[in-house]
Amino acid sequence: MTMQDVEVVEDGAPDTVFKVPVTKATVKAAELSVIVPTFNERDNIKAVIAAVADALPNISWEIIFVDDNSSDGTASFVRDIARIDPRVRCLHRFGRRGLSSACVEGIMSTASPIVAVMDADRQHDERALFRMFAILNTTDADIVVGSRYAEGGGDWDRRRAAMSRFATRMANWITGTSLSDPMSGFFMIRREVFFRALPRLSSIGFKILLDIFASSDSVLKVIDVPYRFRLRQHGASKLDSMVLWEFFLLILDKTIGRYIPTRFISFALIGGSGVLVHVAVLTLLFKIIGTAFTDAEIAATFTAITTNFLLNNALTYRDQRLNGIKLVAGWVSFTLVCASGAVANVGIANWMFTNNSMWLTSALAGIAVGVVWNYAMSSIFTWKTK
Repeated sequence: MTMQDVEVVEDGAPDTVFKVPVTKATVKAAELSVIVPTFNERDNIKAVIAAVADALPNISWEIIFVDDNSSDGTASFVRDIARIDPRVRCLHRFGRRGLSSACVEGIMSTASPIVAVMDADRQHDERALFRMFAILNTTDADIVVGSRYAEGGGDWDRRRAAMSRFATRMANWITGTSLSDPMSGFFMIRREVFFRALPRLSSIGFKILLDIFASSDSVLKVIDVPYRFRLRQHGASKLDSMVLWEFFLLILDKTIGRYIPTRFISFALIGGSGVLVHVAVLTLLFKIIGTAFTDAEIAATFTAITTNFLLNNALTYRDQRLNGIKLVAGWVSFTLVCASGAVANVGIANWMFTNNSMWLTSALAGIAVGVVWNYAMSSIFTWKTK
C-alpha cells in the first residue's frame, strides 16, 4: 500500500493537502459503493473518505457523495478530490432535496453488486462497513442494517431513541418484519434487492431503509450489526421536527398512497388547519377587539391563506421549498389560486343547493372541489411539481 497526497484547490489557491491510501484495489471495478448524501458537509468530507479507506482494506470500493447543491461548496470540494482519486465521485443535484431521493439516485448511478448508505456527519461508525460487507459475501442475507438498538449498539440521544422506539412499532407493523432499528440511515444492501423494490419506492423524507422494506415484493432477510451512534463533529444536524411528519407521510403512502396521493393528503390536512386559523383570527378581531366583521373576515382569510402557504412550503413541498424572492412570488400565486378556488367552492355549493341538495352536502361538495382545485393549480403555478 502506498500513500498519495491529494491537494484540493479552489479559486486558484491550495485549500489543503491530505494523504489517501492507494492500493491495487483503487483501479479495479468497485465491489462496494458507499452512498453518502450531503448538504453543507464540506468540513466532514476528508474525514469520511479517510475513515472509509481505513475501514475497507483490500476491498475495491468507491464513495459517491450525492450533494443537494450545498451553499458551502461541498460539491466542488468533492469534485476537486475526485479529479485525483478515482474512487471518489460527486452526484450534484439542483432544485431538489431529500435524503431518501438522494440515496435512490446515488444507488442508481452505481454498477457495484453491493451498496452501502451512510451519513456524512461521522455519527455512523464506518468501521462496521467491513463486517457488513463480509456478512453479505458469506450469507444469504439481503440487507445488513447498522443498528443502534441491537445488543452492543447505543444512542446518546434520548429523544431520538424514544422516537425510534415509536417508529419501530409502526414500521414493523407496516413491513411485517422485526427490525430493531427501522429509522437507521446506515445499511448495506445487495443491488438487485434494491432494484426489485425500486418501482414502489416513495422516496419520501429521510427514512429510505423503511421505504425499501415496505416496498419489497418479498420479506427481506436482514442481519443487524450493532454500532454506537457518535456525536456530530461538524455542521448542523439534519434531524429535526420534520422527521416525524415525513415518517407519518411515509406510513400513509404505504397504506393508502395507492388510492390517494400522499402530497394531496398533506395539502388537505394543512388546509384543515387553515380553517382553525381563520376562526381563531376572526374571533380575536371581531369578538374580542371589536373590528368590523367585513374587515375581520378579510384579515382572517389572508392570515389563513398565508399560514397554509408557509406550512405547505415547509411540509408538503419541502423538496421544492421556495426561498427569497421566489417565496414572495409563490405567496402571490398561491393567494390567487386560493381566491379562484373560493369562487369554484361557492359556485359548486350554490349549484347543488339550488338543485334540491341538502345544505351540508352542498357545502362539503364545494369544499372538496375547492381543495382539489387549490392543490392542482398550486402544483402547476406555485411549486411547479416535477
